[in-house]
Amino acid sequence: MKKKKNSGVPVWLTLVLSVLGIAIGISITGYSYIREKYAGSSHPNYSRQLMVSLDENSLTYKIASTFYSADELEELKNPSSSDSGSVISDGSQNIISSDAVSADTNGDGIEIQHVYGNTYEGYMMVIHDPEDVFIALNPGMSTGASGPKLPEYIETFDAIAGINGGGFLDSGGTGDGSVPAGIVISDGKIVQDGTSSVIAFTADHKLIATTASASALLEMGVEEAITFGPTFIHNGQNVYTAQSDLNMLNPRTAVGMLEDGTLLLLVVDGRGPSSWGAKYEDILQIFLDYGAVEAGNLDGGNSSVMMYNGKYVNYPVSMYGSRRLPDAILVRKGGRKNG
Repeated sequence: MKKKKNSGVPVWLTLVLSVLGIAIGISITGYSYIREKYAGSSHPNYSRQLMVSLDENSLTYKIASTFYSADELEELKNPSSSDSGSVISDGSQNIISSDAVSADTNGDGIEIQHVYGNTYEGYMMVIHDPEDVFIALNPGMSTGASGPKLPEYIETFDAIAGINGGGFLDSGGTGDGSVPAGIVISDGKIVQDGTSSVIAFTADHKLIATTASASALLEMGVEEAITFGPTFIHNGQNVYTAQSDLNMLNPRTAVGMLEDGTLLLLVVDGRGPSSWGAKYEDILQIFLDYGAVEAGNLDGGNSSVMMYNGKYVNYPVSMYGSRRLPDAILVRKGGRKNG
């Protein structure tokens, strides 16, 4: 009896097709990555900054430049200021562009500056009058009610801007901001006791970033305090020690102060295609570059959020914007314009 011929696909052809498929997949992924990073719609200003920094003879630049017209490439090399102050939208949230408030153009003593590194981009809110900054607590904290979202904090406390604050019980990432973690001080009174790393403000509007007991903080003249860490800079000294716990690329929120009292509120985006996030060392370096004499870390990850004048400044991880928060650091309306 004659054997039937095997009509299946030869093994060698299967291997060739598999390798070809993998190569095509890698090429498409790489192409899409370069497109999003250097010509993406989610962070256009950041993408353009990266394009400017590329070597024009590099392969990456040659690929990325195919996404731009000749006029756009010329604009990248010789930028004009015609689009300064624009607002971009992602379809669900109005987002201030990174160039929108590069100086105190609104007369309210607030600047928003774009910061970025190899793995992240973020926004530094510079408040020239520290008296405008205060900590707002969840109004329903005593009853166990869920914390408001940042837009609700801003509306409730009649603020112009703000960022998320301290940590809270967040089992499985489902915390509702009802129960803050660690020390909480408000109006010079201890709301929650303990010893922990804190971000605190004194009666004369000085920032203190340190680890202390609640009673010791009151002795320092602290009026308001919330809990998180690590501490980066205290009394002009770098006090950060390397940590491995949670020290990976993540969205970050932090606060600092210059010697003249100017306050620095920082939010760094993460977990996105053009901003993967920052490590603690990155945040420390930003504050060192600014010349901060106090600086400490606040809650990050999904909680990281910054708003100004009714709009999100950064791109929160959550598609719904801000999470529910136990507290927030806010900036009063008025500032220098009405001061």
